[in-house]
Amino acid sequence: MMAQKPSQAGPSQRQQRVAELVRHALAEVLQRGDVQDPTLSSHVITVPEVRMSPDLKLATAYIMPLGGQDEAPVLAALDRNRKVLRQEVARRVNLKYAPELRFRRDETFDEAARIDRLLRDERVQRDLARPDDSDAEPDADSGH
Repeated sequence: MMAQKPSQAGPSQRQQRVAELVRHALAEVLQRGDVQDPTLSSHVITVPEVRMSPDLKLATAYIMPLGGQDEAPVLAALDRNRKVLRQEVARRVNLKYAPELRFRRDETFDEAARIDRLLRDERVQRDLARPDDSDAEPDADSGH
């Protein structure tokens, strides 16, 4: 039997459900301070997203320390404590296999800031302020 090609539709409903369970469990562990690490206990860490591999054996957690401070040390601390975090997640999420955890910097904040900067650009503001005649309804004003 041939292997299925990954669909372009994105993660399955099961992947999304498990990812959300892992995200909640990870956020709870980090919030409660269940991991004894000075770097982790001295930062508030948000986990906006977790993505699961199709076989549910790998969880990629996207994290961001509050205010974007000390990203590198926080990521290093999460990697150092990956084994303990995996055990804690496994205790909270009932899966056949505890997923391997991988931590990445969440870049959605950067992307949002980039879009915000673009929207504030004076050229964009000028274009937004200029009335665009192409969208006008011809029958409304001209009596057609």
